[in-house]
Amino acid sequence: MRSSIMKRTGRWLGVSALALLIGIGGVSTAYVITGQAANAQVQNAAQIVVPDAIQPHAGFADLVEAVKPAVVSILVEAQEAGTPMQRGGRQFDFNFPDLPEGHPFRDFLDQFGQEGQDPRGDGPGAKPRQYMAAGSGFVISADGYVVTNNHVVADATKVTVVFDDGTETEATIVGTDERTDLAVLKIEGTDLPFVQFETESSRVGDWVVAVGNPFGLGGTVTVGVISGEGRNIGGSSYGDFLQIDAAVNTGNSGGPAFNTKGQVVGVNTAIYSPNGGNVGIAFAIPAATVKGIVQQLIDDGSVTRGYLGVSIQDVTRDIADGVGLADAKGAIVREPASDGPAGAAGVKSGDIITAVDGDPIDDALDLSRTIAGKAPESTVELTIWRDGAETKLSVKLQTLTEEAAATEQPSQPVPPAELPGKSSVGLTLVPNADGSGGLLIQNVEEDSAAAEKGLAIGDTIVEVNNTPVATLDEFEAALDAVKEKGLNTALIKASRDGEARFIGLPLSE
Repeated sequence: MRSSIMKRTGRWLGVSALALLIGIGGVSTAYVITGQAANAQVQNAAQIVVPDAIQPHAGFADLVEAVKPAVVSILVEAQEAGTPMQRGGRQFDFNFPDLPEGHPFRDFLDQFGQEGQDPRGDGPGAKPRQYMAAGSGFVISADGYVVTNNHVVADATKVTVVFDDGTETEATIVGTDERTDLAVLKIEGTDLPFVQFETESSRVGDWVVAVGNPFGLGGTVTVGVISGEGRNIGGSSYGDFLQIDAAVNTGNSGGPAFNTKGQVVGVNTAIYSPNGGNVGIAFAIPAATVKGIVQQLIDDGSVTRGYLGVSIQDVTRDIADGVGLADAKGAIVREPASDGPAGAAGVKSGDIITAVDGDPIDDALDLSRTIAGKAPESTVELTIWRDGAETKLSVKLQTLTEEAAATEQPSQPVPPAELPGKSSVGLTLVPNADGSGGLLIQNVEEDSAAAEKGLAIGDTIVEVNNTPVATLDEFEAALDAVKEKGLNTALIKASRDGEARFIGLPLSE
């Protein structure tokens, strides 16, 4: 249940922020799941079957009645020695206003004092804190495999699954995957009610029904549509999120989003919220991703991913123009790892990967996701744009490790502030005095194209259109060669603080 709050376009995106934390020993009116005898028997049921031809205008009651027995609440007991607890726990700050006496949330907040304070203390020698969390999940097999979010069960010392009829049973954690925020639990049972993943891909505009445990209110149903797909939230290299507008709140984490056939189209995992509550934008891990990860967790208890061994960035329109590529798609290789499979196979800095096994690559994130989905030790065919022509290379992938993952993250240049653009290079260059080669930028004209593209004093120009440059004459000759090819943009490889990046630099007529 690690918190990850990410800022995008001047606003905050609360990711993995859906589990409601409640201190052990306190009673909260916000947490109202009613328990029955722990040894109660789970109602036997076969695979969930939803009536055909559900008409949205007639409501979703039949669908909900069919799937609810397989949707569960996840109760987690855990302990953590860490930072002071905030309102709403570690997941995010609820940002509640001052509440009047008698408000149902007042008692809950009073347990933890004012925001940012911890009545139990957090100084040297402080005891590990115990807490409880509530999330959601769903059963996917008759013998008791349950899917939820990784952040719901992280740090758990005990996990309890609560069915819609109040039946409780303790669960074991089969495996977790932090990168996709998925986890699989196992409970004992036979002929348990379960649901299946969608068999056909959903589309934007399709109905979606979310069932879960928001604010501890188990069995809550909300309805909306898939309002977007392929969303990149927080720079995740392995997610590919559905955006839905069904109301999703704290505690919905790990719960299913159903289509009108009662099939799971996604796992609710994050919300966009400037205030901690639902504002109509939520994100779900799509079923296509969930199925593969869940099967690996069931089979092996962990997830393995392919490793290509390149640092990459998106291909901008300027970069495409600089290398004569018709479409601004693909991922340009900044540097292959010295001991990685791509370098060993002949991949070079400046290569643009446009396809993997014949499947087109849109951008750096698409390449990361595609390679991650390949099995380690498998061989892939890369389609590469190099020196104005297409070539193909075969690469045998390795296994992605945590250390290797840090170098594989798509890293884009920080866009510069808006500046008036002129059609000139506008750089003052001198040979790099540290002996590492290239040309050091001593000045950038304020209104030049170079300034507009983000080049700055202290940057080093390493190559022009994959040709190394070490003197001003070599730099100018390389620019002339670009113009002689009929191109009006030069592909500049620049280095800043030891990190290389590519820039498409427009040339004057």
